[in-house]
Amino acid sequence: MSTVARAPHFVRSFERGLAVIRSFDAEHPARTLSEVARACGLTRAAARRLLLTLADLGYVHSDGRLFRLTPRVLELGYAYLAGLTLPQVAEPHLEQLVAQVKESSSLCVLDGDDIVYVARVPTTRIMSAVITVGTRFPAHVTSVGRVMLAALPDDELELRLGRAQLRPLTARTLVSPEDVRAELSRVRRQGYALVDQELEEGLRSVGAPVRGRDGTVVAGVNIAVHAGRTSVAAVRRDLLPPLLAAVARIEADLRITGPTGGAAPAVTDPGPVSSPGTGRRRSSSSPRPPAPAD
Repeated sequence: MSTVARAPHFVRSFERGLAVIRSFDAEHPARTLSEVARACGLTRAAARRLLLTLADLGYVHSDGRLFRLTPRVLELGYAYLAGLTLPQVAEPHLEQLVAQVKESSSLCVLDGDDIVYVARVPTTRIMSAVITVGTRFPAHVTSVGRVMLAALPDDELELRLGRAQLRPLTARTLVSPEDVRAELSRVRRQGYALVDQELEEGLRSVGAPVRGRDGTVVAGVNIAVHAGRTSVAAVRRDLLPPLLAAVARIEADLRITGPTGGAAPAVTDPGPVSSPGTGRRRSSSSPRPPAPAD
């Protein structure tokens, strides 16, 4: 648990309850009492009280040994999603983009030091990476994250770079604050970001910022490709122009109906996301998968 000094109003037990919920993920969908206590830095007695309280509230289920989250935890995120219009505005344009380039595309917003996926249209390619709405990655190693970071005021950007964990995820990941700062400066000048296998080996991504009515960057859109299939030159030549055109269409719609900018926009429940050409709907409530996509 955090040892940072808190304001007098801070409710430590609430923080601990949220930590218990967050201790479950794709790699640990089920945990024992001891594992939850260890993951959260709690005593077994404290972890037990919190788990039993969450069970009484319907957020956790136990078979007597292992604890698991229940679907009811989705209610905790729905309040945010239910207020956001951005995914609904962007989704038709993402579908059009994916149908054109035959690669997956996503819409993300900045949340703290991470990007969070709020809409996604995958390709029908069998081997395409699978991620879901709610997936999050460090902003500085993703194309959408970089276009949003590059739009921040200098003082805020410096604060974020100062606390960011610049650890190497691949041999290509930028880990020097100076290198990241220089790359973000380049992104500011050119208006897009291209990340080459920094988040995951074999993954390339190009991202562009989405601006609200007042010109403030409120989100980012990307196209992700397999490095063995698409070169960096091909990404710039074949994918960047359609991406920028799709972003321009999203921004045109936002000028009529969307957020004005400022803090991360509230997202209307994006609902299921359509797979292009299939007419089927994909649930947006799946847990985070292990395979990342930028």
